[in-house]
Amino acid sequence: MASILDEYEDSLYRSASVQQSRASVGIPHSGYVNARLEKETPIFNKQRIDFAPPEKINSLVVSSNQLCMSLGKDTLLRIDLGKPDEPNQVELGRKDEAKVYKMFLDHTGSHLLIALNTSECLYLNRSVQKVRALSRWKGHLIESVGWNKFLGSETNTGPILVGTAQGQIYEAEISVSEGSLFSTNPDQYFRQVYTLEEESGPAPVCCLEIERGIEGKFFIIATTQKRLFQFVGKVPEGTEQQGFSSIFAMHADHLPSFREFPASFGFSEIAFYTPKLRSNPRSFAWMMGNGVLYGTLDYSHPDSILSDEQVWVYPSDIDITVNKPISIVLTQFHFLLLLPDRVKAVCTLNGQVVFQDLFLEKFGLLTRMIKDPTVQQIWIHTEKVVFRYHVQRESRDVWKMYMNMNKFDLAKEYCKDRPECLDIVLAKEAEHCFQNKRYIDSAKCYALTQNYFEEIALKFIEAKQEEALMEFLIKKLSNLKPSEKTQTTLLTTWLTELYLNWLGILEGDPSQRNLYLDTREKFRTFLSSPKNKDCLFNNRASIYELLASHGDTEHMVYFAVIMQDYERVVAHHCQHDEYDEALNVLSRHRDEKLFYKFSPVLIQHIPKKVVDAWISMGSRLDARNLIPALVNYSQSASTQQINEAIRYMEFCVYQLEETQQAIHNYLLSLYALCRPDSLLSYLEQAGTNPNRIHYDLKYALRLCAEHGHHHACVHIYKVMELYEEAVDLALQVDVDLAKSCADLPEDDEELRKKLWLKIARHVVQEEKDVKKAMACLSSCALLKIEDVLPFFPDFVTIDHFKEAICNSLEDYNKHIEELKREMEEATQSAKRIREDIQEMRNKYGSVEPQEKCAACDFPLLNRPFYLFLCGHMFHYDCLLQAVFPNLPAYKQAKLEDLQKKLAATSQPSKTHHRPKDADTISLGKGQQSREQIKADIDDIVAAECVYCGELMIRSIDKPFIDPQKYEEEMQSWL
Repeated sequence: MASILDEYEDSLYRSASVQQSRASVGIPHSGYVNARLEKETPIFNKQRIDFAPPEKINSLVVSSNQLCMSLGKDTLLRIDLGKPDEPNQVELGRKDEAKVYKMFLDHTGSHLLIALNTSECLYLNRSVQKVRALSRWKGHLIESVGWNKFLGSETNTGPILVGTAQGQIYEAEISVSEGSLFSTNPDQYFRQVYTLEEESGPAPVCCLEIERGIEGKFFIIATTQKRLFQFVGKVPEGTEQQGFSSIFAMHADHLPSFREFPASFGFSEIAFYTPKLRSNPRSFAWMMGNGVLYGTLDYSHPDSILSDEQVWVYPSDIDITVNKPISIVLTQFHFLLLLPDRVKAVCTLNGQVVFQDLFLEKFGLLTRMIKDPTVQQIWIHTEKVVFRYHVQRESRDVWKMYMNMNKFDLAKEYCKDRPECLDIVLAKEAEHCFQNKRYIDSAKCYALTQNYFEEIALKFIEAKQEEALMEFLIKKLSNLKPSEKTQTTLLTTWLTELYLNWLGILEGDPSQRNLYLDTREKFRTFLSSPKNKDCLFNNRASIYELLASHGDTEHMVYFAVIMQDYERVVAHHCQHDEYDEALNVLSRHRDEKLFYKFSPVLIQHIPKKVVDAWISMGSRLDARNLIPALVNYSQSASTQQINEAIRYMEFCVYQLEETQQAIHNYLLSLYALCRPDSLLSYLEQAGTNPNRIHYDLKYALRLCAEHGHHHACVHIYKVMELYEEAVDLALQVDVDLAKSCADLPEDDEELRKKLWLKIARHVVQEEKDVKKAMACLSSCALLKIEDVLPFFPDFVTIDHFKEAICNSLEDYNKHIEELKREMEEATQSAKRIREDIQEMRNKYGSVEPQEKCAACDFPLLNRPFYLFLCGHMFHYDCLLQAVFPNLPAYKQAKLEDLQKKLAATSQPSKTHHRPKDADTISLGKGQQSREQIKADIDDIVAAECVYCGELMIRSIDKPFIDPQKYEEEMQSWL
């Protein structure tokens, strides 16, 4: 194991040296680069708004990118932050000394409530320019408003809750008429639903919040200086527009649930955090005298949505008697406290101040801090200046806090996109698990880190935690890249060694049987893993050596099967005399080469099963490659066992229709050795055509002769057309067999006669049976009595041949009479032919003067012509022109030669006197007469009518236009 670890360290030498070089220049040990090219922006990035108010700022509210600001005594400034260059100024129209006490803007930015210090309230809708007084609200100093986020619209607030300085909670609704603005009172109703009290009596309602949970349940949160109340109740579906009176009515006789704290600095404020793409807040922070009560909101609880509550006391530099907090804002992981001269950000995870921003005195005292819940921007203002904070990547360092709190899952969640931070968290979690003796969990985490491999491995080895070490190696192996082949090989080999050691220990302990089976299953899963397949295959020799060194033949076979090394599997079964198992492996995987290799061994022990397996393989096996196994087997086996070899050979010949000569020769040898009865039927079934016989005739003849199978030899002689040898051998067995051979050469009467004479001689001389000899004469018409007589001895009397001689003489007489009749018929035929010739010489036809040539349509009598029996008439030259192209080449040449000879005989003689019958006399020795030449030309040209004879039939597929002249002919028509 140590040597494997040393090899792995060497393979990691380069990557370790790179990490060391990084560390020397300030790169973390994990190997991740943590350098920052520029200064990272703070989480809370402050921006001063370029705005100089003409009068002091009394109040400021913002929601949905709509900002409303109260300036001086009578001015209201509205700004759409999407269009900051187009501010809208509205005058309140107050002539008295009333001042703006507080302003409230709903979540849509459409409805603005302006509470005055004279216990009056004004209303302004975003779509109008005129402020309208709410007459029903008069006489109440408004401290808080709970907006209805579920029924409100741009023209109607829906039922809302209003808290006053006297502790009363009112339900109200404001609606803007769409016909003409303020044609009716905007406040639809204003009725009291509850009064909040503390120990000393009614207390101001500092904050109101309305939230809806599941199944139509509503939660209403109301705060005073010391108490936080919760009102929980259901509003029947379809009655939401009727308001929340029913919820408060449930608590008319008893107090609702509340949290109370002893200290107070005269007011309190609650803030909520709502994540993006969600309608309900997820957490809250209540600023009161004892500190900040922070918790989450769980809408599944039946009576209270406050969960995981804890109180974070104020930082030590905050004295609530001197510089008490003014406002609070809650973000995802921080709450911000507004003090008269600064802002502090406290982490909600550990209560530590993570950010502090001090404001210069020239800006004046800070007045209020609010957050736009839709865009998550924080606004702060003094009487002179407005500031805005952008929250950027607030969760960047949260992972550290969760990690220090040992909440590793949350820590990993918030640094999953930052591998360098995730590595630190995993290393810390691994160390934490190791110290708490959770070694398996520690190994899983260590495998995901960039810590030095050898340090972690030695750590588990020193702790004697092999199971954890195996888990670490498995995870490390799964994280390696395909290019890291050396590391993959070393880890795979090491894991195999560890598994085998662990299995060896567990196998010897009966009490650990279940653990052994579980470990064995894991080991087999490891060996069969597709990801490890290539590595295991490339290093299978080393794995086999490890398995052999541990004597684990079971897993050696299992590994060989996975590697598809079936040769090793079959060899293992054969070595342990497990022949059935070996054959099962061969049959299952159907590898032809393995069948060829192991069949010689298997057929010695389970011949029938082996032959069955061969037959099931069908044509996939080449029977020629199995013949050596069968030959070796048949030499030492009994007749009954040889029958298995014959069964397979018959399957190849009759089922697979094999034509290989070696297969047929071997089957023939098996028949000759053990089944002589099947030998002749096989030969007869193979046929007598040598070209269609697949066995070697000479080998078959020699084999049958060696084993004395004469009938088979005779058959082979017949196939080889060695009829004399066939008859000679057949006469030794059976005369009838010889007779059947003698009639085979049907085209050679002389040979047939010779063969029958052999049979007759054998019958006369060997069997001395005269009657049988005479039967031979009747069996073969070629034999006569005179051919057989020389074979009989001299002392034989003629009585035995009397009948045969008489029959022979009668046959001769019949033959003579038949010849005479044929001669007479021939004489008559010759006579009729001479008469027909004479008649043809005197035959003629008449031609009218107006007759025309059938080819050129000119008068026929102008030139030499031909008249055919069919009635067609042609000029000599026209007929020659029509016939010549369709004549065979040799006739064309002969015709040209005859024309030349005829032209030669037409030349005038040099002498003035010509013999009288010059055309009829010979032109010299070896030369034809002119008339003979003309007759030969007529035989070629005028053999038949060119229109009615075979010439016209043969030319039916000839095109009308010669293909070579087609283009020329086509151009002539254009």
